[in-house]
Amino acid sequence: MKQLFLIGFIISFFSSVNAQELGLRFGEMTGNNIAIDGILNFKTSRLHTDISFGDGVGVDIIYDFIYSPISTASKMYYYVGMGVVTLFYSEFEMGATGEVGFEYRFDGIPFVIGLDYRPSIIVIGSTNFHWNGFGVNMRYVF
Repeated sequence: MKQLFLIGFIISFFSSVNAQELGLRFGEMTGNNIAIDGILNFKTSRLHTDISFGDGVGVDIIYDFIYSPISTASKMYYYVGMGVVTLFYSEFEMGATGEVGFEYRFDGIPFVIGLDYRPSIIVIGSTNFHWNGFGVNMRYVF
């Protein structure tokens, strides 16, 4: 019941803020392997959020403080950020995560595909280091 309440709250949050990009992330996350991936873009930074599913429900909120094209005419971007990761499983877990990634924005179609790496450390609920956080992102651009 708690997980259904959490999922409903998060979905209503995403619908109220009108995410600028929305899609899926496949790969290793803290306890999970698939996520709803949302982006709120700012001028030179962005807020990258995930709601993941698998061994419980996870929420990652990452502030990408560097988000920039590789060159001035490039459709390939790189990003670096830090944030908070939570997991609602048999018990609540929380920690910190980092993010480094690349993405390609297609010309003429509103679609983004990317590859990222997210190592994380859990410090509340248990103490774990998750080093294998590689993932692939596919998002629609609104």
